[in-house]
Amino acid sequence: MKILTITVIPVSKTAEMSALADKIMAKRLPDVSDVAQYVCLSPPFDGIPPNSMVTISIAEVGSSESLAMTNYPLQLAGGEVRRIPIVEVPVGTSVETEKKYRG
Repeated sequence: MKILTITVIPVSKTAEMSALADKIMAKRLPDVSDVAQYVCLSPPFDGIPPNSMVTISIAEVGSSESLAMTNYPLQLAGGEVRRIPIVEVPVGTSVETEKKYRG
């Protein structure tokens, strides 16, 4: 399944969180593959604490264990991690996709 991840990190913990993220990526399970990763240059929505950095990534994930292995260490280190399951809708296929999931 594809997962959209939004991570909010206090700027004061950027170096620590970057090192932790590299460590997690090196040991993660084989059922995880990155599609894209981004760092927001501005808060993407209201409610982001001042002096925070926001990253957004999309990954293909095969199990809840894989999510836990990345979420838990980041949260323990002080990051706020939000995981959102997403469905890809190819351009120009909204009607067909809606019918498919309607049942």
